[in-house]
Amino acid sequence: MYPLWNALEKAKTLRWIDLSHPLRNDSPYWAGIPEGAVELCKTVYDWGQPMLDCLIQSFKFPGQFGTHIDFPGHFRPGAPLSEAYGVKELTFPLCVIDLTAKVAEDPCYAATAEDIKAYEAQYGPIPDGAFVALYTGWSKYWPDMDALSGIAEDGSENFPGWSMEAIRYIYETRRAAANGHETLDTDASREAAAAGDLACERYVLSNGKLQIEVLCNLDQVPPAGAVLIAAYPNIEGATGLPVRVWAVTE
Repeated sequence: MYPLWNALEKAKTLRWIDLSHPLRNDSPYWAGIPEGAVELCKTVYDWGQPMLDCLIQSFKFPGQFGTHIDFPGHFRPGAPLSEAYGVKELTFPLCVIDLTAKVAEDPCYAATAEDIKAYEAQYGPIPDGAFVALYTGWSKYWPDMDALSGIAEDGSENFPGWSMEAIRYIYETRRAAANGHETLDTDASREAAAAGDLACERYVLSNGKLQIEVLCNLDQVPPAGAVLIAAYPNIEGATGLPVRVWAVTE
């Protein structure tokens, strides 16, 4: 009788894949955030109260915590923050670039424009408004912060990510809306060290784009054809927020 209800029943027969890590009080976060920034599920109203028999909790966490979405104001003063994005702007065609073989040979591998072009040669051009994700296999290291950071004996960080040419290609040659990755940062560690900055992340956010970091389960998503949906608490003024993000695919 109602077309949308029928469409929902049909959609439920598809595969729905959670791309976000679960969070606990001991989940890792960036070392620059002060200790004590995370306090999840603290009981502030317990069972057995005469006013109302229920349980209420409070939650404290950094915006950039676990699988999270970054808004432009995270890296550019005065740029849009969380409230600037409506629900229709948080649904994307999903393109997944598989770099696992190259990362197995070089853990600091940075995706190139040629990698993106090779993907397009097989699956077609990245569509307007796409979310482009790098699948590197790095999510297997969650929640070990040292492993996620690729800490070597000399204390250096070693992990894969984007290069500036690849980021520019998906946004300037193509018209992607957002990018994502399994790692803690956009920039491959070698690229960040050479630039002395998170230059790729700064480019993404300074150009008004969105990104989602610390993704997982990208191995369960086809390279092309899926849809990504992101949802976060409707908190105003946030530079970033933990995000529940999932893919829907045949």
